[in-house]
Amino acid sequence: MSTSEYRSVAAEGDLPISEAELAALATQLLAASIRPGNDSPPQTVPPAPRGSVPDTTSAASYAAAAAGAEPFAPPAVFLEAPGVTLPPPSSPGPEPIPPGAVPVAPRGSAPDLTTAPSAGHAGVGVVDVFTPPHLEVFAVPGGIVPTGPGVLAGPTPSAPVAPRGSVPGWLGGVPGIPDLSFLSAPELTSAPTGDEANYYFTSGVPALSAPVPQIRDDHEIFDVNAIRADFPILRETVHGKPLIWFDNAATTQKPQAVIDRLAYFYAHENSNIHRAAHELAARATDAYEEARDTVRRFIGAPKDEQIIFVRGTTEAINLVAQSWGAKHLGPGDEIVITILEHHANIVPWQMISQKTGAIIKVAPVDDAGNLLLGEFEDLLGPRTKLVAATQVSNALGTVTPVDKIVELGHRYGARVLIDGAQSTPHIPIDVSATGADFFVFSGHKIIGPTGIGVLYGTEEALAETPPWQGGGNMIADVTIERSLYQGLPNKFEAGTGNIADAVGLGEALRYVEKVGIDRIAAYEHALLEYATPRLADIDGVRLVGTADEKASVLSFVLAGHQPLEVGKALNAEGIAVRAGHHCAQPILRRMGVETTVRPSFAFYNTFDEIDVFLNAVRRIAEGGTNTG
Repeated sequence: MSTSEYRSVAAEGDLPISEAELAALATQLLAASIRPGNDSPPQTVPPAPRGSVPDTTSAASYAAAAAGAEPFAPPAVFLEAPGVTLPPPSSPGPEPIPPGAVPVAPRGSAPDLTTAPSAGHAGVGVVDVFTPPHLEVFAVPGGIVPTGPGVLAGPTPSAPVAPRGSVPGWLGGVPGIPDLSFLSAPELTSAPTGDEANYYFTSGVPALSAPVPQIRDDHEIFDVNAIRADFPILRETVHGKPLIWFDNAATTQKPQAVIDRLAYFYAHENSNIHRAAHELAARATDAYEEARDTVRRFIGAPKDEQIIFVRGTTEAINLVAQSWGAKHLGPGDEIVITILEHHANIVPWQMISQKTGAIIKVAPVDDAGNLLLGEFEDLLGPRTKLVAATQVSNALGTVTPVDKIVELGHRYGARVLIDGAQSTPHIPIDVSATGADFFVFSGHKIIGPTGIGVLYGTEEALAETPPWQGGGNMIADVTIERSLYQGLPNKFEAGTGNIADAVGLGEALRYVEKVGIDRIAAYEHALLEYATPRLADIDGVRLVGTADEKASVLSFVLAGHQPLEVGKALNAEGIAVRAGHHCAQPILRRMGVETTVRPSFAFYNTFDEIDVFLNAVRRIAEGGTNTG
């Protein structure tokens, strides 16, 4: 439903303002002249009554709730009333961000359809940026962004942190094995207390008087131990050994901020969204739509309405295949994919081709796992209707040239879908710059909850895609004879969605924004460059996938040992890796294997963990497996 349609419905709730309401509002305006911060005492002014006066409590702070206090009022509310002259309404949007500060997502723009306007709803003149305590906006002199005790800050990296070794890496380089000793995190001088103990990286701000440690080149490197303090599961032990989570390509672990946000939603906001006249519906709607806006910003999409919440990458691809594909594909039409694809970007196209008579063509790779662009272009022609390609291979780590893939697909008049399940957690994404018609990813791959994912589409591509499920929320009007559908994004979100996990995804992306996706990419690249040549040097190890550009995935086989055997032996050491075909059988068979061992790294992993892993693989290769 468009904003104008939302407003026309909400306008039914416009009623005269009573004297009591006006008095309460005036009191709030006075109290809100200085907005309380997250550490400020709660305000004692009662909220204005609901009705035509905006509700000021729908975005209660974490801090106030944790202290058992009443929520405080937003900073400003502007209404027109007889005999009262107030400033004109300001359009909803983010508050000004001081230089060097990290922006917080603006409130969602989709209002409750059946109640009077509430804080955060579009067009009511309320500006309220919802800022939990571990996502505070802060600024320091000189434009430095504080990132926590012991965390280094500096210019955004424009190239990999470490020089390339002799094994093909990620982004070009020079011969030789890189010396990465400078990446060791500074020793912590004191343990965090209070809130810092829960939000060590995101809450701590280094003392401005302390000198910033110098590093050996012009790239910034964060204190990984400060990051790790935010992930409670990393304190687990497995078989008496510290957990080493190297199964990040399968799923990532969750920071305390995400866990707390989910708990807060269920404790304070839980409700169905959009369709109720009560307070919790307004809170849940605000939180859900704020998450949508965070996703939009994170991937560089133009409009919130282009962000569709789904269960994950698999559901997003199936939506496009079964809805767009069923409408636009016919006998003899062609779908071009690559042999690098996850099964989720193969099977849905097989299913729709069986229904429509479309033909699937597959672009090859070379022996290192690089996509052969010349052969890819040779597959394109006047019958090509869709190109579907991964941006990062989950089995090999190959980074594909999506800009070129999109450009070639559009040159031949095809729609292009990019699978970003493995790229979104590791490299910057800008769907507007890339130009893909569809882009999909999963929340659990990027420190968010399971069961939530995103389909982005251009307005043109989504307009020509019919709804793929019917039910509540996606309809504007229903009679026994016919149904009229909502506009974007509701058209594709039938029924009650995964509201809480969408909110959790928004929190996860804000955490990643605060760390910095460029910094994450640089750090993970350094981990990959450190591990790759050292793993290759172990007797009997064969690396599977050595493309020129890679993300933080290693696949290998060990002579004389089945991958499952290696995986079990590593598990005995507390090391979690994936052993199997990784739902990518075509590419593994192209590389001459059925299964591999796949360690995969995230920004909370360390060089010390890689050393433990390498020593364990070496012992397995030498026959000294610890299976205890």
